[in-house]
Amino acid sequence: MTEIPAPPVAKQVPAERTVHGDAVVDEYAWLKDRDDADTVAYLEAENVHTEAATAHTKALQDEIFDEIKSRTLETDLSVPARHHGWWYYTRTLEGSQYPIHCRSHTEPALPADPAEPIVSPADEQVLLDQNELAGDSPYFALGAFDVSPDGRLLAYSTDFDGGEKYTLRFKDLETGATLADEVPGTYYGSAWAADGSALFYTTVDDAMRPYRVWRHLLGTEAAADVIVHEETDERFFAGVGLTRSERYVVIELGSQITSETWVLAADDPRGEFRVVQPREQGVEYSLDHTGDSFFIVHNKDAVDFELVVAPAGAPGRENWRPVLPHAPGVRVTGVDAFAGHLVVSMRREGRTELHVMPLTDGVPGPGRDIGFDEPVRTVRPGGNPEFDTTVFRLGYASLTTPSSVYDYDVAGGELTLRKRQPVLGGVDLSAYESVREWATADDGTRIPISLVKRRDTPRDGSAPCVLYGYGAYEASMDPWFSIARLSLLDRGYVFAIAHVRGGGELGRRWYEDGKLLHKRNTFTDFIACGDHLVSAGWTSRDRLAGRGGSAGGLLIGAVANLSAGTFATLVGEVPFVDALNTILDPTMPLTVVEWEEWGNPVDSAEVYAYMKSYSPYENVAARAYPAILATAGLNDPRVGYHEPAKWVARLRATATGDRPLLLKTEMGAGHGGPSGRYDAWRDEAFTLAFIIDTTNPANLA
Repeated sequence: MTEIPAPPVAKQVPAERTVHGDAVVDEYAWLKDRDDADTVAYLEAENVHTEAATAHTKALQDEIFDEIKSRTLETDLSVPARHHGWWYYTRTLEGSQYPIHCRSHTEPALPADPAEPIVSPADEQVLLDQNELAGDSPYFALGAFDVSPDGRLLAYSTDFDGGEKYTLRFKDLETGATLADEVPGTYYGSAWAADGSALFYTTVDDAMRPYRVWRHLLGTEAAADVIVHEETDERFFAGVGLTRSERYVVIELGSQITSETWVLAADDPRGEFRVVQPREQGVEYSLDHTGDSFFIVHNKDAVDFELVVAPAGAPGRENWRPVLPHAPGVRVTGVDAFAGHLVVSMRREGRTELHVMPLTDGVPGPGRDIGFDEPVRTVRPGGNPEFDTTVFRLGYASLTTPSSVYDYDVAGGELTLRKRQPVLGGVDLSAYESVREWATADDGTRIPISLVKRRDTPRDGSAPCVLYGYGAYEASMDPWFSIARLSLLDRGYVFAIAHVRGGGELGRRWYEDGKLLHKRNTFTDFIACGDHLVSAGWTSRDRLAGRGGSAGGLLIGAVANLSAGTFATLVGEVPFVDALNTILDPTMPLTVVEWEEWGNPVDSAEVYAYMKSYSPYENVAARAYPAILATAGLNDPRVGYHEPAKWVARLRATATGDRPLLLKTEMGAGHGGPSGRYDAWRDEAFTLAFIIDTTNPANLA
C-alpha cells in the first residue's frame, strides 16, 4: 500500500477527571472547545492529512461515484399519494441535489420503462423546491413539511448548518406567497389545527432535548406564541403530531423506557390537552385514532407489547380492551388506524410483518398477514396520508430487491407493485443472492447475520467482506437495498449485517440484553459474527472490515479494543467513542436522556466501572490496531465532533503498527454528513475506496 504521509500531532493538555475515587488524565479534553483556534486548526490539519493519505484512491473514488450515478435514475418521480383531492409527490432532476415537492389534481403517470421521460401533469403545482431554498449553501436540510388539512397552507422549516435547529415559515399555496410569520429555533414535529388557524411545534433546551410544545396562531408574531406543554423531567423528549384522522393533536412524551401521551381535539386549538394514561416508570404506549376509539400499543405486563382499544372520551387504562393480546416473541411495534381497517406492524422470528384487521362499526375482525416470499427482507408501512381508503401503501426491500412501493387492497388481499427503484447501467439483479447465517456468541446465544454477495463470488475464504452493525436503542438493522453497495459486490465483496443484541430484531429482550450492564454483549456479538464469517469461509481476517455509525460507531470503537485480529479495517461514522466522558457530563447534549440506555455513571460506581471497561477512548492501548477511518461533523448536536477527534488523537499517540488512522471532519455539516445527494454519493465513494484499499488493495488496479 502507498506510504501514508506523516499525520498531525495533537497537543496534550492534561486535564484530570476524578469520579468515584478514580482519577483519570484526559490529555485531549481541550478538543471539546470548538471556539479554540487550535481545535479548528487541528481538525483542518487532519482533513489535509486524510486527503493526502487517500490521494492514491482518487481514481477509484471517481470510478465508484460514476458507478453510483450511472445506476441511479437521476430524473425521477415518487409514487403519488392521494390526500383530500390532491396527489402529492416529489420529483428529482438530473444535476439537482435536492427533491422538488409537488401536487396536482391529476394523478401523475409513472412510466413503465425508466428510460421513458417523466411527464408532469398540466395542473402541477410546485409546493417547494429544495434546490431554490438551498441556494449556494454547502448544507441544507428540510425539517417540517406539513400541508394544512384544508390544503391552503404549507408549514416548512429549514436548517443550513446541520445543527438541527430549524427556522419555521409558512406559504400560502393559493397565492404562492410566503407569509410574514417566521419562527426561529424550532425542532422536529408539527401539527395543524383543523381549520389551519394554528400550528403546534417543538423547541429544544440547551441540551438539545425537545421539551416545549408551542402554539403559533397564523398572522401573529412568534413572540406571542404560547407554550402548551413544558416537559420538566430531563429524561423525556416531547414531540407533536396529528392523528391520520386529523381529529386529534397528539403530544408524545417519552424517555428510553417510559412514555405518556396527551391529546387535544384539532378543532379546538386553544383548548386544554388531556392525558391518555399518566406515565408509569417502564411502561410505554403509543396510539392512533379512528371513529370513537383510540387503538393503543403498550407493554404493561406485556414485554413484547400488545394492542388494545379504548374509548376516545375515556382512554385510561381501566377502559383498555384487548385486540391483539400479548404473544411472547411477537414484538408489536405500532398500529396505523384508518376509517375501515387497522394495520399492525410487528416483528416475528427476526422479520418485519404487517397484519391487517378490518373494522366493522369500529370493531376489529380477524386479521391476516401480508405475505412475501423472500426470507431475508423488510416490509413496513409506506406513505398513507388518506384516512378513508381501502388501499394500504407499504414499502418493501431486501438485500437483492430494490426499494419497492406496493398498494395492498384491504378487501381483496391483492398486492399491486406501483414502483421499484430503477437500477440502470445494465445491472442484472439475479446475479446476486442473499442468505441468513447464524453465529454463536460467547454465552451460546445465536446471532442472526443477513448476507449478500454475487452468486459467482467464491466461498473459500478469499472474498473480502464488510460487516455492518449498530446494536442500540432497540433499533433494528433490517435488510435494505443499496445501489452504492453494488460497487462492492461487483468487486467480489460479501456484505453482511450483524443483528447484534441491543437492537430490536428478536424482540424486547434482545434489546434489553444489549444495554446498561449487558452492553458488552453488543460488542462481543459483533466479534462473534466476524469470527463466524471467517470460519464459515465467507472471508478471511485480513480482508474483513467492520462498519457502523453513531451508536454503531461506539460498537466499532469497542471492537477495535476487544477483538484480537478479527478485523483488518474498521470504519466508525460519527462514532460515539468518548461515551463515558459524555455520559458523565449532564450539560452535554442529550446526556441525561441517555442514562436509561447506558446507565448513570455519575451516581453509580458500578455503572462507571462498567462503562469505563468498554468506552473506546478509555481503553486505547499500545497495540497494533486495524486500519481505522473515523468521520465527524463539526455542527453535530448528537455525537460531538470532539469524540472521534480525541479518539484518533489518542490512537495516534498510543497505538503501534503501521495501519492508517484517519479522521475526516465535515466542517459545515452535522450528524448525517453531506446533505445533497451528489455530495453524499462522493462521501460514500470515499469510504468504499478506503475499505477496498485496506482490505483488498489489488482492486485499486
